Amino acid sequence: MLFFKKNKSILRDLIPDNHIDIHSHILPGIDDGAQTFEDTHFLVNSMKSFGFSNLITTPHIFSGFWDNTKDKIQATEKETVSNLEKNNINIPIRAAAEYLMDDHFVSLFKKGEILTLKDNYVLVEMSYLNAPIQLYDIIFDLQVAGYKPVLAHPERYSFYHQNFDEYLKLKNAGCLFQLNLLSIVGYYNEGVAETAKKLLKKGLIDFVGSDIHHKKHIESFNKKVLLKDLLPLKEAISNNQLFI
Repeated sequence: MLFFKKNKSILRDLIPDNHIDIHSHILPGIDDGAQTFEDTHFLVNSMKSFGFSNLITTPHIFSGFWDNTKDKIQATEKETVSNLEKNNINIPIRAAAEYLMDDHFVSLFKKGEILTLKDNYVLVEMSYLNAPIQLYDIIFDLQVAGYKPVLAHPERYSFYHQNFDEYLKLKNAGCLFQLNLLSIVGYYNEGVAETAKKLLKKGLIDFVGSDIHHKKHIESFNKKVLLKDLLPLKEAISNNQLFI
């Protein structure tokens, strides 16, 4: 008797119509994402073809490396939207930011100079090498200042992979979790994929993001997802409607 494996779903086919993406790097020449308007055109058109109908793009703000400011990001957003419209590429785009949690970030949110995803939701990240020593102080102070932290790609912080309780600690401290969609097709590495599966299975993922930077990311949306149970992922995808 022959046994056939059930065909796994292609990632792009899981993107519903009218989906809003809350994490990407499509503004040109501002960080490690799109470098030219031509890059932006390709990325945006590709995302539209997948079913994305609204984009919240999130350039890095990383002091000493990506020294973007609120004014610079908003000026680039305005120029980019105008350029896309001139080229008949019409899709709602607005800019927030992805903030590295460090002293510079603390100074920004204490002054209220933050670009949020919507209302008081702010996208934050950590170094891939280690968590900041003052991590929980930052998370606490951020919430005291009236913001809700959305932690970008928690599955990619390898220093937590062997200490899963740290994820529970972050959730208890008030962090919402945003999964990178490419993590579930194995784009980054096996450890990231396995951690993504576990976070989904435990019901710890709140939202998803493309985190698209370049053509290789676009191509990877044609890969099969490495999940047996798609329900937690679909629920997280639907949660993104909060940001419409």
